[in-house]
Amino acid sequence: MDFSNKLSDLKQQHLYRSRKVIDGAQDTKIVIDGKSLINFCSNDYLSLANHPLVKETFKQGVDEYGAGSGSSHLVSGHSKAHHDLEEALADYTGQKRALLFSTGYSANLGVFSALRDELDWILQDKLNHASLIDGNQLIGLPLQRYLHNDITSLKKKAEKQSGKGMIVTDTVFSMGGDQANIDDLQKIANFSNATLMQDDAHGFGIFNANIPKNSIYMATLGKAAGTMGAFVAGNTDFIEFLIQKSRPYIYTTAIAPAICIATLKSLELIKQGEQKAKLLANIDFFRNFSKAISLPISKSNSAIQPLIIGDSEKALNISQKLFDQDFYVSAIRPPTVPKGIERLRITLSANHTQNQIEQLLTQIKHALQ
Repeated sequence: MDFSNKLSDLKQQHLYRSRKVIDGAQDTKIVIDGKSLINFCSNDYLSLANHPLVKETFKQGVDEYGAGSGSSHLVSGHSKAHHDLEEALADYTGQKRALLFSTGYSANLGVFSALRDELDWILQDKLNHASLIDGNQLIGLPLQRYLHNDITSLKKKAEKQSGKGMIVTDTVFSMGGDQANIDDLQKIANFSNATLMQDDAHGFGIFNANIPKNSIYMATLGKAAGTMGAFVAGNTDFIEFLIQKSRPYIYTTAIAPAICIATLKSLELIKQGEQKAKLLANIDFFRNFSKAISLPISKSNSAIQPLIIGDSEKALNISQKLFDQDFYVSAIRPPTVPKGIERLRITLSANHTQNQIEQLLTQIKHALQ
């Protein structure tokens, strides 16, 4: 197959993606091609990926468990470290059980694969993460999407369904930073013979989880927790059912036990609240300063702060201008977001300084002029 023409088309449409190689640890300051940059596009929201205590605990985990798990959980890969982390995550979320997965993507696919014979319909928010959409398509049910964060739209669609269903939403939406109203969604699920599933990849560790009884909760550990992996939490029977039926769980090598040891330390730091308080203060400062200089940042109380540009080429140009001024901010383009709402996706971390945030916003203001 010849892909050269397709690649050329992507470049002409300003939709071509290139990887940048980072030299060193993930942090608020990174080095790319010898250039030092202030990093405003990482999901390391609580600045734990390079935290000294997390790193030291990770090293101790390697000394105890080695570099890898060696097998899937159901063969010989399920260590005490995995088990301890699952119990800690269940306790943290207030659920009976939790089940570890290698990534958030595989966790979402894992839930759908286990439920493929249990559901008659699924309704998804229009702006849900790609892994939720792919999971829906995997099990062969029609992809039905309600308008973004629109309870009226969801209610109308739910009223037309019959049989057992599932309502699926991001908790914090990955490209907009806005949040779903879990209480309202659960009310509709209660009246629709449906289970509510939420993907809390971008809220875990930052906002208190709202997990209604008998719902499904998924969160990732590679963002606020600073390590890697993901988990699904719920009641005992559901988690046991996932162990029996979830193909991505059954047929994937378990993550390294040392990562579980590091994540347990991350969870301790999350509970202490210091990093969370720093992040929330940075979010408030960002919102207030952007308002003071009349930057049209979309409404968001999360670490994700989007600036809608509306054009792929322009978004790329502004991103490059910021790069030239030592700020790393990604331009988000289709298919990640629909055409016409291309954006800069600015993400804040606990260890950003207010001076860095002020400098960034000032540079963005100049780049837009």
